[in-house]
Amino acid sequence: MTDPRLDQPKVPRIACVADVQDAIAVLEGRWKMRIVAHLYGEPVLRFSELRRAIPEISQKMLIQQLRGLEEDGVVLRTVHPQVPPKVEYQLSELGRALGPVFLALLDWARIRRELTQGDEPQALEPAGA
Repeated sequence: MTDPRLDQPKVPRIACVADVQDAIAVLEGRWKMRIVAHLYGEPVLRFSELRRAIPEISQKMLIQQLRGLEEDGVVLRTVHPQVPPKVEYQLSELGRALGPVFLALLDWARIRRELTQGDEPQALEPAGA
């Protein structure tokens, strides 16, 4: 089913583009979507677990990306006062609200795979159906 908002020519394009650009700015870059995807897979991940989950990212870059996601309210960081320090990350309520975006990306990835492999895309079914 197509979202009716996509067919409305009366939607102010400048406002729509600005909103999309704002949303993309929070998640843009090579790593942020991958980090968020891993945090969807596990409710809480320690820094070291995230580092192992994305071996291509440097420690410095992971720290920078997590700080950015935290500043934007997508990720929550919990520091447990112990030696060595235990730092855990989880998605905030705002981060969890990205769920439909990930489901849409999964649908798109399946369609893309089918089209590039020459198969006909199947009708979209709601996730979990």
